[in-house]
Amino acid sequence: MNFLIVNDDGIDSPGLRALTDALAEIGDVYVAAPAQQQSGKSQSITLMNTVRIDQVQYYGAVRAWKVYGTPADCTRAGLQFVRDLGKSVDITFSGINLGYNLGADTLYSGTVGAAAEATLLGCHAVAVSVEGHHATHFKAACRLAVAVIPHVVGELPVTTVLNINTPDREVREIQGLIISSAGDTFYDDRFEEVSPGEYRRTGEPRDCGGTGNDTDTAASSRGYATITPLMFDYTDRERLDTIERWRLKL
Repeated sequence: MNFLIVNDDGIDSPGLRALTDALAEIGDVYVAAPAQQQSGKSQSITLMNTVRIDQVQYYGAVRAWKVYGTPADCTRAGLQFVRDLGKSVDITFSGINLGYNLGADTLYSGTVGAAAEATLLGCHAVAVSVEGHHATHFKAACRLAVAVIPHVVGELPVTTVLNINTPDREVREIQGLIISSAGDTFYDDRFEEVSPGEYRRTGEPRDCGGTGNDTDTAASSRGYATITPLMFDYTDRERLDTIERWRLKL
């Protein structure tokens, strides 16, 4: 099988290294990762400027590219360049991200955004994240990433992003695995002026442990790994009939 790995933490991230090592044992790996940290870029793409892309050596990868752009740019470039080699990508993996991508954070996440971009281009996609910006335990995330491969390819529609999150713990210390819905994420944050006219977003997340036992945020707060299937059709289908009854006219 052929795997494309992208991320938002950058090409030097230890999470990217761990996932490449795991997937290289079972297939051909191609890497397209940002030259710099790109967290919070969601699914943004570069439209008005040129994007520098350098082919680089990356241990375990058949080919690798350093992309001076967004995570979604990496997905687009990687899929294109692999096709140019006469190959097709079976699954695009995004990660392993340093820090959870849970609940509403998936709307902002460059990791999830890069995976969502793959689905728009007709490729199965899996996002993988581990708790904490200084995470060191990637074995559980890698095991789950490998375990879902036949199911993603054989059972899921290409429009689904599988979102995996694991605690930063040894496998034996994780409480278990919960297949969950996306929960709520809330922040107490604000823009604070750090110099005249210059502001920085600061703040802390609020406890989301009480948002329902079957949500990813609640399960993660209790030390569980989670898997959540995500779709990015934002249509509120239950409201279509309601709006039809408004009988609006131009």
